[in-house]
Amino acid sequence: MNTKKGQEPKELPENDHRVLGQRMDLFSFHDVSPGAPFWHPKGMAIFKELEKYVRHLQDEHGYLEISTPIMVKKKLFEQSGHWKFFKDDMFRLKVDKEEYALKPMNCPETTLVYSHTKRSYRELPLRLAEIGRLHRNELSGVLGGLLRVRQITMDDAHIFCRRDQIKSELVGALKLIQKFYQRLGLPVTYGLATRPKKALGDVKTWKDTENTLAEALKEVGLPYKILEGDGAFYGPKIHFDIKDSLERTWTIGTAQLDFQMPEQFNLEYIDENGKPQRPAMIHRAIFGSFERFIGILIEHFNGALPFWLSPVQVAILPINDKVTNYCSEIAAKLSRADIRLWTDDRNESIGKKIRESEMQKIPYLLVIGDREATSNTVSVREHGKGDVGAQDIDKFLEQVYNLRVV
Repeated sequence: MNTKKGQEPKELPENDHRVLGQRMDLFSFHDVSPGAPFWHPKGMAIFKELEKYVRHLQDEHGYLEISTPIMVKKKLFEQSGHWKFFKDDMFRLKVDKEEYALKPMNCPETTLVYSHTKRSYRELPLRLAEIGRLHRNELSGVLGGLLRVRQITMDDAHIFCRRDQIKSELVGALKLIQKFYQRLGLPVTYGLATRPKKALGDVKTWKDTENTLAEALKEVGLPYKILEGDGAFYGPKIHFDIKDSLERTWTIGTAQLDFQMPEQFNLEYIDENGKPQRPAMIHRAIFGSFERFIGILIEHFNGALPFWLSPVQVAILPINDKVTNYCSEIAAKLSRADIRLWTDDRNESIGKKIRESEMQKIPYLLVIGDREATSNTVSVREHGKGDVGAQDIDKFLEQVYNLRVV
């Protein structure tokens, strides 16, 4: 999509995220960088709230955050096996006569963080998380809004653990992912993706690993279907899938059990007997990618995002200039409570202000006139419900404050 201001993509349904994204001023695409969104301030508000919440969840579950380089030498991906299976999807470049690539995934570099120092069995499980910017060379013909992009932001995590910790760590990861989706009320289905035709490792190890994933799914109580041959080349994975507004299925969250990457990078920990052992590696993502996840969310909610994710949570709509000072007092109270707000002080009719704020899918509108200023109240309109009556501002603040997640 490359549209000028005021234009919307043609021949798209009204709830397409590209239509809503432009109407709500969330993001844009430009031909100088195909497949990479330009996030506007309101879109970044959504992005940052998702970051904030996933970091909160990870802190609660003992994850440690890291950051690794975007550009690395190809030898890293040769060692991991990605070069053999994935090189055509990488952006490659020459630097000082040596071949580099923009990373399409975080896991190979995370192994270097793990192996930087000698690890003891007492340190495991070690849960490393990274919100990393990735690049994948998707064909131009398949690029589509936020759902198929070349520049990707992933909420990755990699858990290094002993064999006796695998099941409990998988269960913990699944519960964490499930907790997030339940918070949003998303209709998720689950799948167990098995060994593809091109894969590292022996068939028996794969079968044992698939059984372990199945046991974890059953323990958490998640019904699933078998996705034959859809696993990664290094290991089977659990899919958290969701359908978009066009009934297309997208994989968002994943949990993958990997014995191949620790083998490729010779990862070790020292056990209680002083002997080196190979850890298992669990890959875990909640969103899959921020871009796709936000696109799906926008369509699922038809732009009317939950309060905590809304770019503008409250709009203050003064009826006349006489209530300017009172509106400023209300705005200051909301700001102190970290509510994202906008005061529409344009010289327009209150009807027009309400209509345009409704089009922006703002959860709450506070209409303020002489009566409200005199009685120290606000007249509240809730998106989708209309006028819900006058309220004391402190009571309103308490109500919306409880809608936040962090």
